[in-house]
Amino acid sequence: MSSLPRRAKVQVQGVLPKDEFSSFSELSSASEEDDKEDSAWEPQKKVPRSHKQPPPKESKPKRMPRVKKNTPQISDDSEVVVKEELNSSVAIADTALEDRKNKLDTVQTLKTAKTKRKCSAQPHAAQRTKKLKVDEETSKASNLEGESNSSETPSTSTMWGGTCKKEENEDDFTFGQSPLKKMKTETCPQGQPVKFPANANNIKEEVEMNWDIVQVLSERTNIEPWVCANTIRLFNDDNTIPFIIRYRKELINNLDADSLREVQQTLEELRAVAKKVHSTIQKIKKEGKMSECLLKAMLNCKTFEELEHVSAPYKTGSKGTKAQRARQLGLEGAARALLEKPGELSLLSYIRPDVKGLSTLQDIEIGVQHILADMIAKDKDTLDFIRNLCQNRHVCIQSSLAKVSSKKVNEKDVDKFLLYQHFSCNIRSIHHHQILAINRGENLKVLTVKVNISDGVKDEFCRWCIQNRWRPRGFARPELMKILRDSLNDSFKRLIYPLLCREFRAKLTSDAEKESVMMFGRNLRQLLLTSPVPGRTLMGVDPGYKHGCKLAIISPTSQILHTDVVYLHCGQGFREAEKIKRLLLNFNCSTVVIGNGTACRETEAYFADLIMKNYFAPLDVVYCIVSEAGASIYSVSPEANKEMPGLDPNLRSAVSIARRVQDPLAELVKIEPKHIGVGMYQHDVSQTLLKATLDSVVEECVSFVGVDINICSEVLLRHIAGLNANRAKNIIEWREKNGPFINREQLKKVKGLGPKSFQQCAGFIRINQEYIRTFCSQQTESSGQIRGVAVTSSADIEVTNEKQGKKKSKTAVNVLLKPNPLDQTCIHPESYDIAMRFLSSIGGTLYEIGKPEMQQKINSFLEKEGMEKIAERLQTTVHTLQVIIDGLSQPESFDFRTDFDKPDFKRSIVCLEDLQVGTVLTGKVENATLFGIFVDIGVGKSGLIPIRNVTEAKLSKTKKRRSLGLGPGERVEVQVLNIDVPRSRITLDLIRVL
Repeated sequence: MSSLPRRAKVQVQGVLPKDEFSSFSELSSASEEDDKEDSAWEPQKKVPRSHKQPPPKESKPKRMPRVKKNTPQISDDSEVVVKEELNSSVAIADTALEDRKNKLDTVQTLKTAKTKRKCSAQPHAAQRTKKLKVDEETSKASNLEGESNSSETPSTSTMWGGTCKKEENEDDFTFGQSPLKKMKTETCPQGQPVKFPANANNIKEEVEMNWDIVQVLSERTNIEPWVCANTIRLFNDDNTIPFIIRYRKELINNLDADSLREVQQTLEELRAVAKKVHSTIQKIKKEGKMSECLLKAMLNCKTFEELEHVSAPYKTGSKGTKAQRARQLGLEGAARALLEKPGELSLLSYIRPDVKGLSTLQDIEIGVQHILADMIAKDKDTLDFIRNLCQNRHVCIQSSLAKVSSKKVNEKDVDKFLLYQHFSCNIRSIHHHQILAINRGENLKVLTVKVNISDGVKDEFCRWCIQNRWRPRGFARPELMKILRDSLNDSFKRLIYPLLCREFRAKLTSDAEKESVMMFGRNLRQLLLTSPVPGRTLMGVDPGYKHGCKLAIISPTSQILHTDVVYLHCGQGFREAEKIKRLLLNFNCSTVVIGNGTACRETEAYFADLIMKNYFAPLDVVYCIVSEAGASIYSVSPEANKEMPGLDPNLRSAVSIARRVQDPLAELVKIEPKHIGVGMYQHDVSQTLLKATLDSVVEECVSFVGVDINICSEVLLRHIAGLNANRAKNIIEWREKNGPFINREQLKKVKGLGPKSFQQCAGFIRINQEYIRTFCSQQTESSGQIRGVAVTSSADIEVTNEKQGKKKSKTAVNVLLKPNPLDQTCIHPESYDIAMRFLSSIGGTLYEIGKPEMQQKINSFLEKEGMEKIAERLQTTVHTLQVIIDGLSQPESFDFRTDFDKPDFKRSIVCLEDLQVGTVLTGKVENATLFGIFVDIGVGKSGLIPIRNVTEAKLSKTKKRRSLGLGPGERVEVQVLNIDVPRSRITLDLIRVL
């Protein structure tokens, strides 16, 4: 965060105190100067306002990072820590002097414990921690005493809120803002729904490095440090992205899911680097090759490329570098003397005629040169200078046709990379898709790629080194200066330039892969959230030539009514039309869904012709085209076999195609996301990153839509936040054994569903109250008591579970269960108490949820009081209150997917030959890439809108989002710019989004 002003840096350190980040202590060459500078502006540790300070005797061990979370770790000096309680909603009150004294006591206790630990710690070469200063803590305590009389606004804001508020009105509180990120522009939100303990700012990483993980994370993601600190803490406590996005908004400053996912991936990458660094350090230590200089260089590494550069000479089996061989000959003293005491250096004294490498003066000069070159290439300040220099100079990436490509590579592959056979572009302006294309060409041996750094950069670098960093301390004779210059040239050409090339290529590739995966995720989200078409009987058609078109008719509840095969393209089209008409009339089906695979175009033309002739009268039949990507893979999967036993796999594809229109989300989650086919270069990117991102997007979509726990499938349930395959299976088994869930609290009785899993999933699980009332009334009519469930009147249902399990934590005797209308909303159980107080404030009841009168009461109350005032009175946050209001006002059958685009139903068809330049058409986005948008305009071939034609002015206000792009399923109005019939290419211009 070099661009941050000093005051912003103060805030960063306030969020993450140095004493708890001892694992990331700095071991730079100028450590003494840095310590002096740090003491000048190191911030005061902000102690949070807490409702009640737990007494020391009830203190519990601090929770460690997630891999060790079940193993409490207590320090030898009995450091006082406070147990994290992320789950509890906090009642707040105005803090007074007594509260201040509690905080002061906490500071003094921490000071004493840490002072003891500092005195007892033993120095270690690999772990040099920053010392906690007693006078610094004393000043913090005195500041707290001085502030004891100041008035504070009642709030559940945690310590981060307080820290940020301090900087709110400062003029120089600024951060570099990326056009792709929504940066913080206000103070930390008031009234956070969770309470973090007094030591909540303390983030202890598993491995120790010389850099602050929060600050590096902030720099890489361009998200503010306090948000990064909160995000790390939330992820450490096993919170899922959907849960954080919906119920912890104030802690992440309203980040969207994509940004949060990017933070998570970057955090995992940094931790992987730190873990690799320490494993490498241990290996080198075992071999006895570790030195303080090498340790410092390795602990400064932030990327795998830097670590590879530093550790390469010490790998097992390495022959050793030229510098290592020179050091073994005893020339390191000569190299250091050249820099420190050049006047006393005599190279002739090192000559040993009988030793290879020391026999001549030239050999000695070359050996000294190699050692100096190695020292230069491993020096952190030197590498920082050349990196900064390259950022401000012209560095380009070039690709050309490989010399051997004509002999070993297919000519078609060569033609594909025509654009990149003489390509050159500045690394700061190259597009992500161009990087991925160049990499693919290089992997196929079609292209040769290199990074070109201008000679001016090298000249300026050498001049800076001689005049500043590597200037000899005294007069050096011309022959010694020549050795130094040769060392600089050799170091740049042989060591530094290859390192820079690797770093640039790795950074460009990593960014391109991440953007490609994020684009895939955005497309997948758009596809999964396509508006469902409920209440229709559908005919799914899986087109084919020789083996016929497979038909499947499904009911409005997705039940299979009929399956068949018709041969439309073998000269029997007219005869098969009678069969299709009879099926449509018998099942009163007026919607045909055609898969977009083989023979799609001909099948579409067949149905369009019959519809135009009004052949299916009196039915008004319409059809739509839907992607069948992944349908064939799903049809032969164990899931499909379990769901549709005994049905031919080809007919299963037709069923899947129809269900993709009826409920896209429920059907598409059955298919592995990468097979859905809305990505770009998906086979060239990291498959681990791709799978993690797409699975996260699926979890996000399923969770935000929500599932009815009593009717949903196991496949859908396993994608809910906090659940997995085993937990979903256990929930289904519990449901089959005990009957439907009456309320959310019963989830706690399911095997394997602990408090954390319940916290994560509860808000996304719905319990339909009408279904529960119907079920209970049926049980009353039949026997009055069944499966251990005692039922009273349907208006006020009380359920007693008489079955006692083996585990006391999972079941209890005579637990009184009662349906709760809040269980059908998006309100989290942790906020039920606030929701009830809000209901009493507006004079509403639980039985008015989702009704117009509830909306009227809420609106009038909001107009009268105002959102912030109500939130303050209820002792909660504005974000939590908004979730409560949404949950109370949304109808019982609310589905936010209805705001998204529906499939495009058609009755006629247009041919490619019918198009003319200037024709205005409407179409549906099929896929979005980094270079353009593919649009289905109904001519059998998608047209391309170049990305330069997608401008913000042409997007509707609701589409002005982070990606500035369109996603699959959106309807657009386009104009034909160019038609290339031989190559079947159509270029379009975006007019507007419909």
